[in-house]
Amino acid sequence: MNDKELAKKIYDLVGGSENIDSAMNCATRLRVMVRDKSKVKIKEIENLPKVKGSFFNADQYQIILGTGLVDKVYDEFAPLLKGSSSSGEPTKKKFSFKQSIRVFGDVFVPIIPVLVATGLFIGLRGLLTQNAVLGLFGLTTQDVPTQLLKFTQILTGTAFSFFARLSLLVNI
Repeated sequence: MNDKELAKKIYDLVGGSENIDSAMNCATRLRVMVRDKSKVKIKEIENLPKVKGSFFNADQYQIILGTGLVDKVYDEFAPLLKGSSSSGEPTKKKFSFKQSIRVFGDVFVPIIPVLVATGLFIGLRGLLTQNAVLGLFGLTTQDVPTQLLKFTQILTGTAFSFFARLSLLVNI
């Protein structure tokens, strides 16, 4: 199956122009904004040759094709989108509170483990530099290697300094 046939097959299985608001691609996925998820034939799409998988993220159906292939398939897919916005811009819809919370979650949920781990590591580092804790082992803060302190400072400071710089960019 060539790229044009694959694009046409995906187009048909997603529901055609009456079910597609827009389409775009990233490095590995064809991203299709659909109107009705129930019209998408997921199993048939995933069984197509060259398709590595697919999933929904809100109203966006993402088909994993891989680097390089996704660009070729998108180039064949975009002209099929008659009457829809093939530039990647979805048609104007009301943006509900629930959708805005979902977008917020999609952005911040992946970084929660980093924040938690960094916070725990900061607490552990704080404990290990307290004379009361070190005294239990017969040590003082002067006995803690400076390289260890510098290394832990770099590890704990990286995540939070990134957010500080990010907030500066947002305020510009």
